[in-house]
Amino acid sequence: QVQLVESGGDSVQTGGSLRLSCTASGNFDVNGYMGWFRRPPGKEREGVAVIYAPDHVTQYAASVKGRFTISLNSAKNTVYLYMNNLQREDTAMYYCASAPNDARSAWFFTPRAFQNWGQGTQVTVSS
Repeated sequence: QVQLVESGGDSVQTGGSLRLSCTASGNFDVNGYMGWFRRPPGKEREGVAVIYAPDHVTQYAASVKGRFTISLNSAKNTVYLYMNNLQREDTAMYYCASAPNDARSAWFFTPRAFQNWGQGTQVTVSS
């Protein structure tokens, strides 16, 4: 039983910042990957950021690189997504997900690589 619980979503003004949190529990692979995905209104789910637990190396979608930062607190089993300079196009439901160590495609935001998903937290950005 693996559970991922997201928090931190909110409504903010353009240019604002938010920090999303996701705490994992249960029998997940602590040496795997943790990722953030999002689904904007009327669009398909897309990868945002991923972090590889063994060395904390990160990967970002081009649309958020330089504005978003993913980090992992292994002691707390918590992954964060710090979002800076938010824009309207960042409005979406944000999902936390985990993948096992052998799911190499997780590095490329392949959704099927992530076997466990949270319920999502809504981020709304407006002017």
